[in-house]
Amino acid sequence: MKFDDWMQLRNLSHSSIKKYAGAVNGALSDWAMRASLLDGPLTAITDVSHLDELTNQIRKLPVFIERNKTGNSMYSAALAQFRAYTAQGYGGGLESDVENVLNDASVGETERLNLLKARLGQGKFRQRVIAYWTYCAVTRYSDPNFLVASHIKPWRAASNTERLCQFNGLLLVPSLDAAFDKGFITFDTSGLIAISPQFSEPEKLGICDEMRVNLTASHQPYMDFHRAEVFRDA
Repeated sequence: MKFDDWMQLRNLSHSSIKKYAGAVNGALSDWAMRASLLDGPLTAITDVSHLDELTNQIRKLPVFIERNKTGNSMYSAALAQFRAYTAQGYGGGLESDVENVLNDASVGETERLNLLKARLGQGKFRQRVIAYWTYCAVTRYSDPNFLVASHIKPWRAASNTERLCQFNGLLLVPSLDAAFDKGFITFDTSGLIAISPQFSEPEKLGICDEMRVNLTASHQPYMDFHRAEVFRDA
């Protein structure tokens, strides 16, 4: 979902949506790129911790300080809305997740390596998920080079044991993985897909309401969490 669509769902006025989206896509991105803080637009940022660091740097730019003052803090408000948009859900945050694993003194080196590989979509977690499913859990596409081992209960919400559990995983083609990870689709207890009302034109990604997965009882607690905490049901 695009930033302006997200704001519309939250009943912001048309003028506010236009101003905030214009600021994020225009001036704020331009100022950040001119200051060599970014190589592309702000909308390319999906990691909240990265966005927070970047926002602090943008706020110190003389052009931001001047224009934000004359604009009655409109640019600050735009950044706040964009942060709320970026922070929604459990997706993203790869850099901070990796840093947290590296700094966790409670895990040994072997477990640390396994967790890092799992967060990067490699190692034991991927091997276990591929061994369980053997093909995309939805489409049955079978070339593992094009399949992603996706956590059902997101990394940030899971325990270290859950992060490596094959039943906390779906093997998916990239389009389904991205939609599932960001909460735009989920699956009910029977395995039938549910598509978020926030998902624009899912059919263009080959996603339809007849899709399903074969879930076992071991998958259900993880999928319960995904439906309750990740899925964008409104």
